[in-house]
Amino acid sequence: PVMSQNHTPGLRPSTKALVLGSLGVVFGDIGTSPLYALKECFQGHHGVSPSPENILGVLSLIFWTLTLIVSVKYLAFVMRADRNGEGGILALLSLAVEKLAPGKRRAVLLMIGVAGAALLFGDGIITPAISVLSAVEGLKAYTPLTEALGKMTGLANPALLDHRIQGYVVLITMVILVSLFVVQRAGTEKMGRWFGPITVLWFAAIGAAGLTSVVQDPGVLACIHPVHALHLLSHGGWKAFFVLGGVFLVVTGGEALYADMGHFGTRPIRIAWFSVVWPALLLNYLGQGAFMRRFVQDHPDRVSDLFQKNPFFELFPHWALLPMVLLAAAATVIASQALITGTYSLTLQAIQLGYLPRLKIRHTSVHTRGQIYIPTINWLLMFACLGLVQTFRSSNALASAYGIAVTLTMTVTTMLFYMAARHQWGWSFLKVGPVMGLCLAVELVFFSANAVKVLEGGWFPLIIGAGLFIVMTTWRTGRRLVAERLEQGTLPQQMLVESLQLSERTIRVPGTAVFMASNSGRAPNAIMHNLKHNKVLHERVVFLTIITEDHPYVSPSKQVELVELAPGFWRMSGHYGFLQEPDVPQLMRRAKNHLGFECDSQEITYFLGRETIVPSEDPGMALWRENLFAFLSRIAEPPGSFFRLPEGRVVELGMRIRI
Repeated sequence: PVMSQNHTPGLRPSTKALVLGSLGVVFGDIGTSPLYALKECFQGHHGVSPSPENILGVLSLIFWTLTLIVSVKYLAFVMRADRNGEGGILALLSLAVEKLAPGKRRAVLLMIGVAGAALLFGDGIITPAISVLSAVEGLKAYTPLTEALGKMTGLANPALLDHRIQGYVVLITMVILVSLFVVQRAGTEKMGRWFGPITVLWFAAIGAAGLTSVVQDPGVLACIHPVHALHLLSHGGWKAFFVLGGVFLVVTGGEALYADMGHFGTRPIRIAWFSVVWPALLLNYLGQGAFMRRFVQDHPDRVSDLFQKNPFFELFPHWALLPMVLLAAAATVIASQALITGTYSLTLQAIQLGYLPRLKIRHTSVHTRGQIYIPTINWLLMFACLGLVQTFRSSNALASAYGIAVTLTMTVTTMLFYMAARHQWGWSFLKVGPVMGLCLAVELVFFSANAVKVLEGGWFPLIIGAGLFIVMTTWRTGRRLVAERLEQGTLPQQMLVESLQLSERTIRVPGTAVFMASNSGRAPNAIMHNLKHNKVLHERVVFLTIITEDHPYVSPSKQVELVELAPGFWRMSGHYGFLQEPDVPQLMRRAKNHLGFECDSQEITYFLGRETIVPSEDPGMALWRENLFAFLSRIAEPPGSFFRLPEGRVVELGMRIRI
């Protein structure tokens, strides 16, 4: 399998271990969709009536959606697009635009890719909320508990009792979510060992329960024929179209297959999907459909009672209800964990590519480089999840908010993959166009069906995505404007070095001075300020530029690029992938003895520029965006911490930048 550099050489896991690991991380989200997806198709004013014909039609839509979107689009096509084994929307974006010349088409693709990344953050917020909430709602199916609560509260009215129980469900959900986010700082390395086995147990349980129900009604297998899906769409009216919004919930989490490809490789993910996940999901959806068909046929006068309890939990015998609620809670916590850590990775990529300000990043594993913890993102996610649960209060209400972000993200992936296949690999239109065109058409139909739910909750991911898009583009544009202002009045590095060599007034002192510089080749303002105010220069001067490549990783042997400009003056470039964090002291140690470069790490002084942003009416950005950029600059992690510079050896020279 394709492996990323996250795994230590020589400790490469076996395929079986990778398959087990992928079950716990990659498939957690899509694996918990049966908790809420099918019932959403028959509830509310957007759901169809649960007649035997409609049930077969919805099941047929689910079968072919899983087949086309996951099995064909992602596993057969999209997972071919990798950057050194790494996947994800930003990696795909770099592939799509790499060979495009600067221009409108490249700019538009970049904006589309950034928008897709912004929407993924919304997905990372909604998934923990809806997954855990839907699992805890299974307690409502446990009759002894509901009876005990009825006696304890003295509420005889079923509606009032259900409202009170839902309040307890919300409270338990919030406690679980707070606990989940609090333990993030410890890392997932130890917890990860349990993820795979628990998820295997989950898929075995939901598959077995579904199979038992299908055996009682084998006629439900007829849904595999697409004629039932076509009949529902052609004869079901507008509700049949709107029900697609619920059907799409079965593939939420499909994007994780591609995003986590670098951790496990394509082959283990494909093995896990076709041998475990796909069969278990299909059996469970078919089992829920079979139960609903039997209920409607046996109790035609009680159809309205069908969804008082979740059909998912109705598949299990009474004695297994409480264990399944606990197992579902564990599975949803695992699914949430995968999305949370995925959000950390996406944040790191955005920081390295220049779309987000620097944030404090902590490594939680000494063995696995990719396991990180970002406190700012963690607490923002936690408060957002708690706010969602408190606002929507049920998985049914949250489901309306879920589909829009995922459909838009998948649509962006389809477009970027088409561009990468055509321009990066030179595929013909006939090879990639028909399949991606079909996927795009299906996803746009799903988006249209979800768009009607904007006022019911779909506004949330759109607002989150729009807000993050504004932040990312503002930061990117603001840094470009700052770089332009800083370069005004500066000299090229070579010209400055030549003038300093000719000057006899410059005093040279022992040691090495490292000046952080941009990639423009011009001298940084810090050295100009140092010469102006201190009037001294170290015997060795290094202009250091950190360059983030379009690749996820750059090997240590290729990270250092050193050029001697003149005796005592060097230009150094440190190359990192967008999944790596710069470590300047380590870079200096690797440069030692490189082309005769010698320095004592204890005699290095690092000079940094600290800019204070002053918004103005000058041409650049709108004033409100300049104020936003100034705020982001103030909360960004200091460059000394981000580049891991040793405390006590850093000199910061402040300057006011008017943009």
